[in-house]
Amino acid sequence: MVDILVILAHPDDAELCCAGTLLSAIDEGLKVGMVDLTRGELGTRGTDKIRLEEAADAAEVIGAEFRFNLGLRDGFISSDEESLIKVVEQIRKYQPKIIITNSRKDRHPDHEAASRLVKKACFLSGLVKINTNYKGENQSPWRPKSILYSIQNNYIDPDFVIDITKFYDKKVEAINCFKSQFYDPKSKEPKSFISSKEFMNFINSRAIEMGHSIGTVYGEGFTSENKLQISSLNSII
Repeated sequence: MVDILVILAHPDDAELCCAGTLLSAIDEGLKVGMVDLTRGELGTRGTDKIRLEEAADAAEVIGAEFRFNLGLRDGFISSDEESLIKVVEQIRKYQPKIIITNSRKDRHPDHEAASRLVKKACFLSGLVKINTNYKGENQSPWRPKSILYSIQNNYIDPDFVIDITKFYDKKVEAINCFKSQFYDPKSKEPKSFISSKEFMNFINSRAIEMGHSIGTVYGEGFTSENKLQISSLNSII
């Protein structure tokens, strides 16, 4: 079981959009698990084998309890029954209180498709008449308290922002585990949208922008499926 389960479309999505938040949560004693829906095999650079190795390295930097790849087809994520059941099995297995997934509106169609898949799976996971099993044992229904959507390429006004200033250098270290994907002046691989120096500048600028909005140096923003409860004004002072 974990407190937070990250279910995102591609290896490296978590590092780019919420690694600082995960590092902060782990620092506070929460348990974090990671599920990548695809191996990112359609990426311009590298291979799916390399991506899996890089993902494992990044998960170690972050300090996740585990990282599992669901093996859905990159570029073809959909909310078909087979994919939904696979995600439901993960939700019921780890029983997270919070799920973090992809942005609901973004440049990459897989990101939008993943957010729809995860939202529906969370609902189905709570239904007693949806039957799933793990290692031959029937799983109990489970529905997380909150679904959080990351903010990726497209700017979206966040519902809230997490201060990641203390963890930003570690976030960058996790991103840099994906050497096949991001800026490397010595690489002879084909250029891609995310391999440019400008893209990494954008990631840094977005973190600064989010941090600035809450009066800190670096931040990560999220939108929420439901209203978040605040027990008292003291919690936001």
